[in-house]
Amino acid sequence: MHHPDLPWPLLQNVAALAESPLSEIAKRLREAVLPYYRSSALVIFTEDCTGRPQKKAGEEDIISRVSIAELDALRASLPDEAPWFGEAELAGRPRPVLALKYAPSHALLVLTDPRPADPGYEAGLDLVTYLWRVAARRIQEKVADAPPAYLLESRASSAERIRVTAELTDLHSTTLETLLAALRSSSLDDAAARSTVTDLASKALVGLRTLNDRTTDLVEESVGTAFERLRENLQSLTRFSDIEFEFIEPPLTGRALPGEVAHAARAIVRGLLLAMMEQPKLNRIRTQWDCDGENLLINVRDDGDGTLAADDPSIMRLDRRVEALTGHLQIDVMPGWGADVVVTLPLAPPAPLAGYIAAWNLAARELEVLQHLVAGHSNRTIASKLGISENTVKFHVRNLFKKIDVGSRTEAIALAHSHGLR
Repeated sequence: MHHPDLPWPLLQNVAALAESPLSEIAKRLREAVLPYYRSSALVIFTEDCTGRPQKKAGEEDIISRVSIAELDALRASLPDEAPWFGEAELAGRPRPVLALKYAPSHALLVLTDPRPADPGYEAGLDLVTYLWRVAARRIQEKVADAPPAYLLESRASSAERIRVTAELTDLHSTTLETLLAALRSSSLDDAAARSTVTDLASKALVGLRTLNDRTTDLVEESVGTAFERLRENLQSLTRFSDIEFEFIEPPLTGRALPGEVAHAARAIVRGLLLAMMEQPKLNRIRTQWDCDGENLLINVRDDGDGTLAADDPSIMRLDRRVEALTGHLQIDVMPGWGADVVVTLPLAPPAPLAGYIAAWNLAARELEVLQHLVAGHSNRTIASKLGISENTVKFHVRNLFKKIDVGSRTEAIALAHSHGLR
């Protein structure tokens, strides 16, 4: 029986957030927040999720149009983690917002058109802040413990976002450069108009290129930056330990790391440190990263009694994560002297898995439709190219979604890309 004095709705919402999968966390957080703060939409922006940095719930007109550039600009303007009320450019126009940051992961929460559910209840904002921290921590933990399927989907989504952004950049850059050429033409004698429009077009070009650079930054980290984030993330683990931790920094000239490789590497090192710290008579752990141009090379060594085992459940979980990125984990144990762990993570996506695609058992027409989806074609375009009706296209799309076990075009494209289908 529930104790009548306990706030059961709040406790149930906290439990739901603590158990929520990443795909539903924005919806769950919005449901938890609504008793205290109403809003037209809720948006989470976190770079920990390289495949889907935005998680959204609410009005479709807002969540379908909000951009990474807008969220990044809002986050950069916030001085600290304190709740911030104001007007910000979001989904293409200025809107009243409530924004909160989460310092450990640099995540951002935004509520559009916020208003207290009960203006007389002063603790409402404190509860929103608390619920956001629970959700942000849940996201951080889920990414750190990402299963193989998440890593593969994240890598595919990251590659797809770079491709689409590059195409948009080329398209709009060409358009704007043509506009500039026309406005600078001597045949146009309205100097004032030409100067004004030229300035606007130049700013648009700069903004577009900045957006492209920012999108690339989301899916890549320099090896030096990734290693520094590792040290920051491990502060809570190392600060109050009697063990000496030594971090050997990688060369700053190393190749940039794909976002999912950097995140997985940090999680792997943390897992190794936790496993090593379970050993008795441990005094020192040494962590080193390097990059040979094709792989991230991780070396973690301890001076324990050599009891770390490859068949330990925690090591086996880490090995599965390494395998998800087509990497390799090797443990050399020296009884009485400690353990030496070497992890190799390839930076390039895995080679196409034609056999896996064949295992989907797609009919010839379904495979054709999937190839058109990957090319970004609409149902109408697919129907025209294949000489069939749109309803027939929808029929084939539903069938192939069932066969490859996805729920949307985006998921189908990401999965196809992860297996080399272009």
